[in-house]
Amino acid sequence: MGAGGEGKAAAEAAVRVLVVDDSPVERKVVELLLRNHKGGAAPFHVTAVDSGKKAMELLGPKGQGRLDSSAADANGLTVDIVLTDYCMPEMTGYDLLKAIKALSSPNPIPVVVMSSENEPQRISRCLTAGAEDFILKPLKSKDVQRLCNCSNPAKPKDADDDAQRKSLSSRRKTTPSDQIAKKATIELSHYFQFLFKFILLAYAVLCLSELLHRWSSGSFLSLWSS
Repeated sequence: MGAGGEGKAAAEAAVRVLVVDDSPVERKVVELLLRNHKGGAAPFHVTAVDSGKKAMELLGPKGQGRLDSSAADANGLTVDIVLTDYCMPEMTGYDLLKAIKALSSPNPIPVVVMSSENEPQRISRCLTAGAEDFILKPLKSKDVQRLCNCSNPAKPKDADDDAQRKSLSSRRKTTPSDQIAKKATIELSHYFQFLFKFILLAYAVLCLSELLHRWSSGSFLSLWSS
């Protein structure tokens, strides 16, 4: 096979990722990370846009009415997976996820959502809406393999979802229930400290009252004279 044939085969084998992020710095970081990744069996072909609206224009041209893993733009670029930021103006990553899933065929484009905020409700919301994965920023080399796994349609979705939830759960620092329990423990500790100080103060007042009573009655002086 000649050099041209090898190049064409490599291009066809590449995982074609559409990166959606309103931050030019974040787009460049993700693009460089994917392009320079050497651990996977297939390279990445990256297309980056700065909004969900542009992503929809690329994925679903007017009149197409459906999105699937063979969706192509005007240049014939197919998309294997969409990697979108969650927080974006006008159209959030969650909105883009719902739009893609709403127009998708039985063979939908996998969507992975990324965010710098580790919020359990946000993560659960996206996974429930059909996201293949939820990755916390900044992206790392090990996250690239997760993208490869998500772009593989042969993997069972239920097993993936279970693994994703376990992985994300282990990365969470605290859950709302943990925070409530911690707050309750702190408040209880403060309560007992206050109660202990109050008891000591009450005991001191009683002792002082007894001394004053004995002083006024003369019994205090009789103790010394005896």
